[in-house]
Amino acid sequence: MFDGNFRNGVDRIVGPVGRMLVRVGISADFLTCLGLLMSVAACMFISQGQLRLGLTFLILTAIPDLLDGAVASAAGTSSKRGAFFDSTADRVTDGLLLCGVGWHLADSNGGKMALLPMAVLAVSSLISYERAKAELLGYQAKGGLMERAERMVVLGFGLCFNAILIPVLWVMLALTSATALQRFFKVWRQASPDVPSSNRRG
Repeated sequence: MFDGNFRNGVDRIVGPVGRMLVRVGISADFLTCLGLLMSVAACMFISQGQLRLGLTFLILTAIPDLLDGAVASAAGTSSKRGAFFDSTADRVTDGLLLCGVGWHLADSNGGKMALLPMAVLAVSSLISYERAKAELLGYQAKGGLMERAERMVVLGFGLCFNAILIPVLWVMLALTSATALQRFFKVWRQASPDVPSSNRRG
């Protein structure tokens, strides 16, 4: 949702920053690696119950992720390899963050509650798979209530206050599941034999 509605505005803001970073010798791959390191730190702090510090490093993770595309564009180094690296790093980051939350809940709540962030991770992976598979087949599967940007914002909100973390995770699971269904039916309609081929990408 954020990606579709705000991408152009965000690109206008980060574009000049990307050009400045290129001038000082920062590469897109370096930013992607930096984001991964920040996500490892976030995972460690969250797993130890230091949720505010985890939130700080979640924000620090998001900044390189926001800028690496602008740097690649400004440097003229945009490539399929870079896109693959960035997408893979995003999946690793998602896993680290939610595993950190699961570890924290296992220590603080016990029982089966630690499975809740793992369920969010599983459905998030399904969303990514749906988009990748749809694009491979020539269809379009972007959009939905809870894309990656929304998940990070909502998770950050949950990390602000330990008392609301579990309710926030339930909201994430519900909206992420709704997004998976939205994408499924979006591709299903495009792939319908009753839809002319010229309209299947819309």
